Amino acid sequence: MALTVPLLQQWCQELNKTISISSFLFSSLLLILLLIALNFFKGSKKLNLPPSPPRLPVIGHMHLLGTLPYKSLHTLSQTYGSLLLVYLGRAPTLVVSSAEMAKEIMKTQDVTFANRLQTSASKSIMYGCRDLAFSPHGEYWRQMRKICVTQLLTLNRVHSFHSIREEEVMGLIEKIRSTSLDSAPINLGHLLVHLSNNIISRCTLGRKYEGQANIKRFGKLARSAVNHFGEFCFQDIFPSLGWIDVFTGFVKRLKNTSEGLDAFLDEIIEAHRSYKENYDQPNKNCFIDILLQLQNEGMMGIDITHDSIKAILLVNFFLCSV
Repeated sequence: MALTVPLLQQWCQELNKTISISSFLFSSLLLILLLIALNFFKGSKKLNLPPSPPRLPVIGHMHLLGTLPYKSLHTLSQTYGSLLLVYLGRAPTLVVSSAEMAKEIMKTQDVTFANRLQTSASKSIMYGCRDLAFSPHGEYWRQMRKICVTQLLTLNRVHSFHSIREEEVMGLIEKIRSTSLDSAPINLGHLLVHLSNNIISRCTLGRKYEGQANIKRFGKLARSAVNHFGEFCFQDIFPSLGWIDVFTGFVKRLKNTSEGLDAFLDEIIEAHRSYKENYDQPNKNCFIDILLQLQNEGMMGIDITHDSIKAILLVNFFLCSV
């Protein structure tokens, strides 16, 4: 009898644990079913949308894409027409498969389709999409475009970088010549990427970062940022499952990259400010100096914030690098 009571107590404890786990699983299943039902039956308002094949709850049309999405979309367009609406999870996506529809969207209705998709990566890395590429079409976007067109990318400004391009190309030729004299192999792709990065760094940041520590630091951050833009994110496709990004490590990796780039750009901007204050040198015409001058003098009637400067520098660097 003395042994029976402890065994009974242990059995009751295990039973309670089993019931608790079952209750948790049942609640989770009920929540998922509720989300599916809300997604499937949401709203009674009918919109005049392009034709779309039947979709499944939660995943939308992702099951129709297969391993070769471009072929699957071509097959669907033959059935539903050259303008097709598919849902990648909860994200509506317009598929255009004819020149006539592409012209209608890109030329006739260009303002309607001017906004870019704002992903978790673009919001985090580009300071809440304050750059020219991802900011929504509006007054702020027009101001940023005005800065790029009239100050950063004018014909005279591009010509002013001629000496930079010439110096870097001559350096590349000399490196190839010296390497060939030693009969050593040459990785031309690596050298061309290095050439492009040096030119862009000198034009945008005022100098090239050739030190071993700087190369490793900025190179790693830049590669991570580019990877994040193409990395799968549950929050962007399945908003209700965004919490999974925490467990996959995406949120932490994105935060580390954003903070690293932010600190790197802060150091560069402060160095330019300090140099100008101490030596009062004339403008070197790199993008940072131009943007700081616009900010300090309030030129063009545009309010340029510190984050706006960093976002413009990043998007110019990434776009030119690509």
